[in-house]
Amino acid sequence: LLQYTRGTVTAFAPFDARADAEALRKAMKGMGTDEETVLKILTTRNNAQRQEIASAFKTLFGRDLVDDLKSELTGKFETLMVSLMRPAHIFDAHALKHAIKGAGTNEKVLTEILASRTPAEVQNIKQVYLQEYEANLEDKITGETSGHFQRMLVVLLQANRDPDVGVDEALVEQDAQVLFRAGELKWGTDEEKFITILGTRSISHLRRVFDKYMTISGFQIEETIDRETSGDLEKLLLAVVKCIRSVPAYFAETLYYSMKGAGTDDDTLIRVMVSRSEVDLLDIRREFRKNFAKSLYQMIQKDTSGDYRKALLLLCGGDDD
Repeated sequence: LLQYTRGTVTAFAPFDARADAEALRKAMKGMGTDEETVLKILTTRNNAQRQEIASAFKTLFGRDLVDDLKSELTGKFETLMVSLMRPAHIFDAHALKHAIKGAGTNEKVLTEILASRTPAEVQNIKQVYLQEYEANLEDKITGETSGHFQRMLVVLLQANRDPDVGVDEALVEQDAQVLFRAGELKWGTDEEKFITILGTRSISHLRRVFDKYMTISGFQIEETIDRETSGDLEKLLLAVVKCIRSVPAYFAETLYYSMKGAGTDDDTLIRVMVSRSEVDLLDIRREFRKNFAKSLYQMIQKDTSGDYRKALLLLCGGDDD
């Protein structure tokens, strides 16, 4: 898979998996837990190193590190530590599995993951899902969703977006006109046109289409989607458009709204901080500072508390003032 270099968490050096395993065992043994040691080790090692620590932990003590974390920690802090321990390659598949199991589907998770991941990443998620859960992800998702929302998810699951190989201005003009006629100019909306164009054209092509659309219609494409669609489809189309414009800006906004207002959406906060910590969290931080007049670090500091806050701030990796 792609090598990302814009993460806040990188390989720790010098790394000693056995020493880390011993320190974690000591931190959790006997009465009371030394949470500080746990969070310091787990947030400053990358995922591959955490897997080595877990394996050393089992070798040395015959114990499962994740089971021990679950029995010694509680609440959001526990959720965060356990999320950090999830092998990177199954992180997204696991999140999707939990989003579609049991009563009610968590559309927010489906939207966030399928709108933001690259075609290569989506292909990988489908393979892992099949291996880990012996089920077809597309079947599971179509079984739990419906309508145009379902169709857009299926398009994204095909992971067949056109590659970025130069832009054909005539096709840009044509797509912009088609979207204009399918939305603003039509009584009722032709959602299928939005689904096909937003789900299959290349990133660089769509960025040009959005500019052209603005020229033709006088509206940002987001404004039209907002007016012409609703519910889960609207949220998904908007997420796709935002990710085409900038994935880090999309995640900065996702993090901002997970903390803004009363109450925190901790599941989203944890999922994004963990899944982007080795990918592009530095870029997300930059977009956050640019768009929300405060830094991600400051917002986490204000919105969370205790060991949970300490761990998130370490993952955040610094302030941007």
